Amino acid sequence: MRAITFVDVRQLELSTVPDPVIVDDGDVIVQVLAAGICGSDLHPYLGRERGLDRGTIMGHELTGRVVECGRAVRTLSVGDRVVAPFTTSCGTCWACELGLTSRCVRGQLFGWVQDGRGLHGAQAEYVRVPLADSTLVHVPDELGDDAVAVLAGDVLGTALFGAELARVEPGNAVAIVGSGPVGLLAVRAALARGAERVIAIDTVASRLGIAERFGAIAVNVTDGEAAGDPEGGGPEGDVIARVRAHTREERGVDRAIEAVGSAAATRTAVSVARPGGTIAAIGVHTEPHLAVSPGELYDRNLTYAAGRCPARRMLPAALEVAIRDGQLLAELISHRLGLAEGVDAYRRLAEREEGLAKVVLTSDDASLSA
Repeated sequence: MRAITFVDVRQLELSTVPDPVIVDDGDVIVQVLAAGICGSDLHPYLGRERGLDRGTIMGHELTGRVVECGRAVRTLSVGDRVVAPFTTSCGTCWACELGLTSRCVRGQLFGWVQDGRGLHGAQAEYVRVPLADSTLVHVPDELGDDAVAVLAGDVLGTALFGAELARVEPGNAVAIVGSGPVGLLAVRAALARGAERVIAIDTVASRLGIAERFGAIAVNVTDGEAAGDPEGGGPEGDVIARVRAHTREERGVDRAIEAVGSAAATRTAVSVARPGGTIAAIGVHTEPHLAVSPGELYDRNLTYAAGRCPARRMLPAALEVAIRDGQLLAELISHRLGLAEGVDAYRRLAEREEGLAKVVLTSDDASLSA
């Protein structure tokens, strides 16, 4: 089969690799119908995370059809259309019982093989899914768009988790730091929980345009620095002051959802929050130290919450949103590309190309749209 494989930093290949096979009785093999490229896929691509084996198949966002089942599989059948969270989970360990399915003691992250151990990813024609009964979820028939179903397994669930982690309540003012796919969906998640106003912060005009259509107030960091730079300004003035201007008495937002995963984004989230506010960090961080001191959290009575989304737990709710708002969510998918175009799509995403939001790959060579 064909698959996008890791070679080295900033080097991927469209490779021909062996088809996956059943290893354990609880496995299934899924024919991939659509696979997303996630912002966190860029971490090993750019060298921010190290350890990925050469030849690892990339990607952890997928929807597809079951084509083979292990002997112990009970809830799935050949032909079922399914969506996967980005990690597998057993459903019975202490972590799963607490709802932390992404910390399952037997769980594995799709697309991470290190020192010969791990699980290959979904940017391929087929993928092996261990612990299939407790990992995969049937895609409802009324959700006909496979690309939108992909969103439910990661970025949409993560956005819902971010609003939960931030404890967004009716009447809140909420800042979303970063308007990538997770941040844009976090706009919808915050509004669904009753936020009075949501302020989206980014540097990319096309993303902020989507944020406004999703119901947010857009604040553009116009000096060319990365989203989340607390010193960012430009002709529109200081980003922090502009955010605070949209809050009661200019005191700052009640909740900030940081969806970038950088020290600068952390500083912005902290800076725009009011005293007693909550910061929820759902971006994947690779820096060695937290960009806010314990003293600052103490002095301003801030709550800082962080963590990997329990994507399997969030999947049913995410699918409900995808069914209800599917047409709107489809706007987030700027490019639907064939698998053969995926290697170049990584480069374009890493360069933050204007007009790129969410890229979804299919196993067909031909682009579905651009």
